[in-house]
Amino acid sequence: MKAYQNEQWINSASARLLRIVSEYLEPKARFDRHNVEDTIVFMGSARLIDKERAQANLKQAEITGQCIDAAQRDLRMSKYYEACQSLAFRLTQWSKELPDHYRRFVVCSGGGPGIMEAANRGASEAGGINVGLGISLPTEQENNAHITRELSLEFHYFFMRKFWFTYLAKAVVFFPGGYGTLDELFETLTLLQTGKIRKHLPLVLFGTEYWDQVIDFGALVDNGMIAPGDLDLFISTDSVDTAFDHIVEALTTYGLMERGSIL
Repeated sequence: MKAYQNEQWINSASARLLRIVSEYLEPKARFDRHNVEDTIVFMGSARLIDKERAQANLKQAEITGQCIDAAQRDLRMSKYYEACQSLAFRLTQWSKELPDHYRRFVVCSGGGPGIMEAANRGASEAGGINVGLGISLPTEQENNAHITRELSLEFHYFFMRKFWFTYLAKAVVFFPGGYGTLDELFETLTLLQTGKIRKHLPLVLFGTEYWDQVIDFGALVDNGMIAPGDLDLFISTDSVDTAFDHIVEALTTYGLMERGSIL
């Protein structure tokens, strides 16, 4: 048996480096095949659902008298799913209308349900290809059905998944989320703050009430943990129009490129 056909060895600690390299080379081959060079990344909770499902769940909860508070919360939070879907739709439409010699900005998500599904769904409804960078987790979740089939990937290593999020990103939108979203937000902010990301990368925190509750950026400044200018690394908004205009302006100024040269 050839070594690369020996599954027991390929999955062993000895072959870890090969598995890591595979999570670089195999996605790269797919992106090259589909000319995916620039992405708009959407981050957020896997737990959010769309308004229609939330309304149906609340109706059922009221009938049974169980979990009404949770169903009401899910309906209230569904506005972020709807906003994400709308923003992804509009950005995909804008990207598709660019002249052919411009690079195409492709919607990219973490591939799962919730905000990730909303982003892929919006892009798909606008007739655009879109990317899903899934991750294998102990509680199995499949990549959502709205991802372009050949661009639906699954990773084992979080750090390789994060590499592909950051490497191709020309803008990132953070919707409300939990530990994973916070991890991705602070890692991106750290890379920008320390200059490890040298490209202009607009960040949008969508949902001011949520983010103001969860993170006190002002306290970080007041206590000298970050500089006041570090707050300029992102904008916060509740408006799809504002998020769209901010991203389009930044991409038009810094991101539109002919092959090999900045316009």
